[in-house]
Amino acid sequence: MTGDIDLNALKASTVNYLEAGVSYGLSLVTAIFLLVAGLIMSRWVHRTVRTRLGRIEGFDATMVPVIAQVARYSVSILTVILVLSEFGVQTASIIAVLGAAGLAIGLALQGTLQNVASGIMLLALRPYKVGDYIEGAGASGTVDEIGLFMTRLTTPQNIFIAVPNSKIFGDTITNYSRNPRRRLDLTVGISYDDDIDRARAVLEKVVADETRLLKRPQPMVIVKALGESSVDLEIRAWARRPQFWEVRWDMVRAVKYALDEAGISIPYPHRQIVLSGDGARPGPIDAKTDRDRAA
Repeated sequence: MTGDIDLNALKASTVNYLEAGVSYGLSLVTAIFLLVAGLIMSRWVHRTVRTRLGRIEGFDATMVPVIAQVARYSVSILTVILVLSEFGVQTASIIAVLGAAGLAIGLALQGTLQNVASGIMLLALRPYKVGDYIEGAGASGTVDEIGLFMTRLTTPQNIFIAVPNSKIFGDTITNYSRNPRRRLDLTVGISYDDDIDRARAVLEKVVADETRLLKRPQPMVIVKALGESSVDLEIRAWARRPQFWEVRWDMVRAVKYALDEAGISIPYPHRQIVLSGDGARPGPIDAKTDRDRAA
Protein backbone atom coordinates (compact mmCIF):
# COMPACT_ATOMS: atom_id res chain seq x y z
CA MET A 1 0.00 0.00 0.00
CA THR A 2 2.84 2.33 0.93
CA GLY A 3 4.68 1.42 -2.25
CA ASP A 4 1.56 2.15 -4.30
CA ILE A 5 1.17 5.56 -2.63
CA ASP A 6 4.82 6.46 -3.23
CA LEU A 7 4.55 5.35 -6.85
CA ASN A 8 1.42 7.40 -7.45
CA ALA A 9 3.01 10.45 -5.81
CA LEU A 10 6.10 10.02 -7.98
CA LYS A 11 3.97 9.78 -11.11
CA ALA A 12 2.00 12.90 -10.13
CA SER A 13 5.19 14.79 -9.35
CA THR A 14 6.74 13.76 -12.65
CA VAL A 15 3.66 14.85 -14.56
CA ASN A 16 3.67 18.19 -12.78
CA TYR A 17 7.35 18.76 -13.57
CA LEU A 18 6.79 17.81 -17.19
CA GLU A 19 3.85 20.16 -17.52
CA ALA A 20 5.79 23.00 -15.86
CA GLY A 21 8.80 22.33 -18.09
CA VAL A 22 6.67 22.30 -21.23
CA SER A 23 4.90 25.47 -20.11
CA TYR A 24 8.11 27.35 -19.35
CA GLY A 25 9.72 25.95 -22.50
CA LEU A 26 6.87 27.27 -24.62
CA SER A 27 7.07 30.61 -22.82
CA LEU A 28 10.82 30.75 -23.43
CA VAL A 29 10.43 29.95 -27.13
CA THR A 30 7.63 32.50 -27.43
CA ALA A 31 9.72 35.12 -25.61
CA ILE A 32 12.71 34.52 -27.89
CA PHE A 33 10.44 34.74 -30.93
CA LEU A 34 8.90 38.00 -29.67
CA LEU A 35 12.34 39.43 -28.88
CA VAL A 36 13.75 38.65 -32.32
CA ALA A 37 10.58 39.82 -34.05
CA GLY A 38 10.55 43.02 -31.98
CA LEU A 39 14.15 43.85 -32.86
CA ILE A 40 13.47 43.27 -36.55
CA MET A 41 10.26 45.27 -36.33
CA SER A 42 11.97 48.21 -34.55
CA ARG A 43 14.61 48.46 -37.28
CA TRP A 44 11.95 48.19 -39.97
CA VAL A 45 9.84 50.91 -38.31
CA HIS A 46 12.89 53.16 -37.99
CA ARG A 47 13.80 52.74 -41.64
CA THR A 48 10.23 53.06 -42.89
CA VAL A 49 9.47 56.20 -40.88
CA ARG A 50 12.65 57.90 -42.16
CA THR A 51 11.87 56.94 -45.74
CA ARG A 52 8.20 57.93 -45.68
CA LEU A 53 8.76 61.23 -43.87
CA GLY A 54 11.67 62.06 -46.17
CA ARG A 55 9.38 61.76 -49.17
CA ILE A 56 6.83 64.23 -47.82
CA GLU A 57 7.39 67.54 -49.57
CA GLY A 58 7.81 70.42 -47.17
CA PHE A 59 8.34 68.24 -44.09
CA ASP A 60 11.14 69.52 -41.86
CA ALA A 61 14.15 67.26 -42.44
CA THR A 62 15.46 68.14 -38.97
CA MET A 63 12.59 66.28 -37.27
CA VAL A 64 12.85 63.10 -39.37
CA PRO A 65 15.68 61.31 -37.47
CA VAL A 66 14.19 62.19 -34.07
CA ILE A 67 10.72 60.87 -34.94
CA ALA A 68 12.28 57.72 -36.40
CA GLN A 69 14.33 57.11 -33.25
CA VAL A 70 11.33 57.64 -30.98
CA ALA A 71 9.31 55.14 -33.06
CA ARG A 72 12.13 52.61 -32.86
CA TYR A 73 12.53 52.92 -29.09
CA SER A 74 8.75 52.68 -28.61
CA VAL A 75 8.64 49.36 -30.46
CA SER A 76 11.64 48.12 -28.45
CA ILE A 77 9.98 49.00 -25.12
CA LEU A 78 6.73 47.32 -26.18
CA THR A 79 8.73 44.22 -27.11
CA VAL A 80 10.34 44.09 -23.67
CA ILE A 81 6.93 44.37 -21.98
CA LEU A 82 5.52 41.51 -24.09
CA VAL A 83 8.52 39.31 -23.34
CA LEU A 84 8.21 39.87 -19.61
CA SER A 85 4.47 39.23 -19.72
CA GLU A 86 5.17 35.78 -21.17
CA PHE A 87 6.78 34.86 -17.87
CA GLY A 88 3.79 36.05 -15.86
CA VAL A 89 5.10 39.44 -14.87
CA GLN A 90 2.18 41.80 -14.30
CA THR A 91 1.96 45.17 -16.06
CA ALA A 92 2.04 47.08 -12.78
CA SER A 93 5.19 45.24 -11.82
CA ILE A 94 6.71 45.98 -15.20
CA ILE A 95 6.01 49.69 -14.77
CA ALA A 96 7.51 49.64 -11.29
CA VAL A 97 10.60 47.80 -12.54
CA LEU A 98 10.99 50.17 -15.48
CA GLY A 99 10.62 53.16 -13.13
CA ALA A 100 13.28 51.85 -10.77
CA ALA A 101 15.54 50.91 -13.67
CA GLY A 102 15.00 54.30 -15.26
CA LEU A 103 15.99 56.04 -12.03
CA ALA A 104 19.11 53.92 -11.68
CA ILE A 105 20.08 54.37 -15.31
CA GLY A 106 19.39 58.10 -15.07
CA LEU A 107 21.77 58.46 -12.13
CA ALA A 108 24.42 56.37 -13.87
CA LEU A 109 24.07 58.06 -17.27
CA GLN A 110 23.61 61.71 -16.39
CA GLY A 111 25.72 62.79 -19.37
CA THR A 112 23.59 60.77 -21.75
CA LEU A 113 20.37 62.27 -20.39
CA GLN A 114 21.93 65.72 -20.74
CA ASN A 115 22.49 64.94 -24.41
CA VAL A 116 18.83 63.96 -24.79
CA ALA A 117 17.63 67.11 -23.01
CA SER A 118 19.99 69.24 -25.09
CA GLY A 119 18.78 67.55 -28.26
CA ILE A 120 15.18 68.39 -27.37
CA MET A 121 16.17 72.02 -26.70
CA LEU A 122 18.03 72.22 -30.02
CA LEU A 123 14.94 70.95 -31.82
CA ALA A 124 12.73 73.43 -29.96
CA LEU A 125 14.95 76.52 -30.29
CA ARG A 126 16.23 75.70 -33.79
CA PRO A 127 19.62 77.49 -33.78
CA TYR A 128 20.39 75.37 -36.85
CA LYS A 129 18.75 72.79 -39.07
CA VAL A 130 19.80 70.03 -41.43
CA GLY A 131 21.85 71.47 -44.29
CA ASP A 132 23.22 74.48 -42.37
CA TYR A 133 26.96 75.07 -42.07
CA ILE A 134 27.72 75.71 -38.40
CA GLU A 135 30.59 76.04 -35.98
CA GLY A 136 30.37 75.04 -32.33
CA ALA A 137 32.05 72.97 -29.60
CA GLY A 138 35.33 73.17 -31.51
CA ALA A 139 33.88 71.56 -34.65
CA SER A 140 32.50 72.92 -37.91
CA GLY A 141 30.69 71.40 -40.85
CA THR A 142 27.37 70.90 -42.59
CA VAL A 143 24.62 69.46 -40.37
CA ASP A 144 23.57 66.01 -41.61
CA GLU A 145 21.39 64.95 -38.68
CA ILE A 146 20.24 66.14 -35.26
CA GLY A 147 19.65 63.04 -33.16
CA LEU A 148 18.55 62.53 -29.58
CA PHE A 149 22.14 62.07 -28.43
CA MET A 150 24.43 63.79 -30.94
CA THR A 151 24.61 66.09 -33.93
CA ARG A 152 26.30 64.68 -37.02
CA LEU A 153 28.39 67.00 -39.19
CA THR A 154 30.31 66.64 -42.44
CA THR A 155 33.28 68.93 -43.12
CA PRO A 156 34.09 70.40 -46.57
CA GLN A 157 36.77 67.69 -46.77
CA ASN A 158 34.00 65.08 -46.40
CA ILE A 159 35.07 64.11 -42.86
CA PHE A 160 32.38 62.85 -40.48
CA ILE A 161 32.13 64.51 -37.04
CA ALA A 162 29.76 63.50 -34.23
CA VAL A 163 29.27 66.17 -31.55
CA PRO A 164 27.35 65.39 -28.32
CA ASN A 165 24.28 67.58 -28.07
CA SER A 166 25.19 68.79 -24.57
CA LYS A 167 28.57 70.05 -25.82
CA ILE A 168 27.21 71.97 -28.76
CA PHE A 169 24.18 73.33 -26.84
CA GLY A 170 26.42 74.62 -24.05
CA ASP A 171 28.77 76.38 -26.47
CA THR A 172 28.52 79.38 -28.77
CA ILE A 173 26.92 78.30 -32.06
CA THR A 174 27.88 80.13 -35.25
CA ASN A 175 25.46 79.48 -38.11
CA TYR A 176 26.88 80.61 -41.45
CA SER A 177 23.74 79.56 -43.36
CA ARG A 178 21.04 81.21 -41.25
CA ASN A 179 20.86 84.62 -42.94
CA PRO A 180 20.04 84.94 -46.64
CA ARG A 181 22.94 87.33 -47.39
CA ARG A 182 26.48 87.93 -46.15
CA ARG A 183 28.87 90.85 -46.27
CA LEU A 184 32.03 90.36 -48.29
CA ASP A 185 35.08 92.06 -46.74
CA LEU A 186 38.09 92.09 -49.08
CA THR A 187 41.29 93.86 -47.97
CA VAL A 188 43.67 95.13 -50.67
CA GLY A 189 47.06 96.67 -49.93
CA ILE A 190 48.65 99.26 -52.22
CA SER A 191 52.04 100.95 -52.13
CA TYR A 192 52.56 104.20 -50.22
CA ASP A 193 53.76 105.72 -53.50
CA ASP A 194 50.44 105.02 -55.28
CA ASP A 195 47.50 107.41 -55.52
CA ILE A 196 44.84 106.35 -52.99
CA ASP A 197 41.95 108.04 -54.81
CA ARG A 198 42.93 106.42 -58.09
CA ALA A 199 43.15 103.02 -56.42
CA ARG A 200 39.73 103.54 -54.88
CA ALA A 201 38.28 104.39 -58.27
CA VAL A 202 39.72 101.19 -59.73
CA LEU A 203 38.22 99.09 -56.94
CA GLU A 204 34.86 100.84 -57.20
CA LYS A 205 34.76 99.97 -60.91
CA VAL A 206 35.50 96.32 -60.10
CA VAL A 207 32.60 96.34 -57.63
CA ALA A 208 30.26 98.02 -60.12
CA ASP A 209 31.11 95.44 -62.82
CA GLU A 210 30.25 92.50 -60.53
CA THR A 211 26.53 91.99 -61.11
CA ARG A 212 26.13 89.38 -58.39
CA LEU A 213 26.80 91.92 -55.65
CA LEU A 214 23.72 93.48 -54.11
CA LYS A 215 23.02 97.18 -54.63
CA ARG A 216 21.39 97.50 -51.20
CA PRO A 217 23.12 97.92 -48.82
CA GLN A 218 25.37 100.05 -50.99
CA PRO A 219 28.92 98.71 -51.52
CA MET A 220 31.81 100.70 -50.03
CA VAL A 221 35.54 101.07 -50.70
CA ILE A 222 37.28 102.56 -47.67
CA VAL A 223 40.82 103.28 -46.48
CA LYS A 224 41.04 100.76 -43.66
CA ALA A 225 44.53 101.23 -42.23
CA LEU A 226 48.09 102.42 -42.78
CA GLY A 227 50.02 99.19 -42.53
CA GLU A 228 53.72 98.54 -42.08
CA SER A 229 54.27 97.95 -45.80
CA SER A 230 51.10 99.14 -47.50
CA VAL A 231 48.06 101.35 -47.42
CA ASP A 232 45.18 98.95 -46.80
CA LEU A 233 41.93 99.53 -48.68
CA GLU A 234 38.85 97.39 -48.03
CA ILE A 235 35.90 96.48 -50.20
CA ARG A 236 32.67 95.99 -48.26
CA ALA A 237 29.81 94.60 -50.32
CA TRP A 238 26.88 92.26 -49.83
CA ALA A 239 26.14 89.03 -51.69
CA ARG A 240 23.52 86.32 -51.48
CA ARG A 241 24.64 83.48 -49.26
CA PRO A 242 24.65 80.69 -51.90
CA GLN A 243 26.89 82.83 -54.13
CA PHE A 244 29.16 84.24 -51.42
CA TRP A 245 32.31 82.17 -51.94
CA GLU A 246 32.02 82.13 -55.70
CA VAL A 247 31.75 85.93 -55.78
CA ARG A 248 34.65 86.34 -53.33
CA TRP A 249 37.02 84.16 -55.37
CA ASP A 250 36.12 85.97 -58.60
CA MET A 251 36.52 89.36 -56.91
CA VAL A 252 40.05 88.54 -55.74
CA ARG A 253 41.01 87.63 -59.29
CA ALA A 254 39.32 90.70 -60.80
CA VAL A 255 40.99 93.08 -58.28
CA LYS A 256 44.45 91.73 -59.10
CA TYR A 257 43.98 92.15 -62.85
CA ALA A 258 42.44 95.63 -62.48
CA LEU A 259 45.28 96.94 -60.29
CA ASP A 260 47.91 95.50 -62.62
CA GLU A 261 46.24 97.16 -65.61
CA ALA A 262 46.12 100.50 -63.78
CA GLY A 263 49.80 100.24 -62.82
CA ILE A 264 49.04 100.11 -59.09
CA SER A 265 51.28 97.75 -57.17
CA ILE A 266 50.38 95.37 -54.37
CA PRO A 267 53.58 95.53 -52.28
CA TYR A 268 55.30 92.68 -50.56
CA PRO A 269 55.94 93.06 -46.82
CA HIS A 270 59.31 94.78 -46.32
CA ARG A 271 61.23 96.82 -43.77
CA GLN A 272 63.45 99.84 -44.31
CA ILE A 273 66.57 99.86 -42.11
CA VAL A 274 68.36 103.19 -41.48
CA LEU A 275 71.92 103.13 -40.08
CA SER A 276 72.86 106.08 -37.87
CA GLY A 277 76.46 107.37 -37.41
CA ASP A 278 79.17 108.73 -39.69
CA GLY A 279 77.98 106.60 -42.58
CA ALA A 280 81.30 104.72 -42.95
CA ARG A 281 80.91 101.20 -44.11
CA PRO A 282 83.05 98.42 -42.69
CA GLY A 283 85.57 97.06 -45.13
CA PRO A 284 86.17 93.41 -46.02
CA ILE A 285 87.49 91.19 -43.27
CA ASP A 286 91.06 89.97 -43.73
CA ALA A 287 91.09 86.47 -42.31
CA LYS A 288 94.92 86.28 -42.22
CA THR A 289 95.27 89.51 -40.28
CA ASP A 290 92.69 88.28 -37.77
CA ARG A 291 94.65 85.09 -37.17
CA ASP A 292 97.87 87.04 -36.73
CA ARG A 293 96.21 89.33 -34.22
CA ALA A 294 94.77 86.41 -32.34
CA ALA A 295 98.22 84.84 -32.15
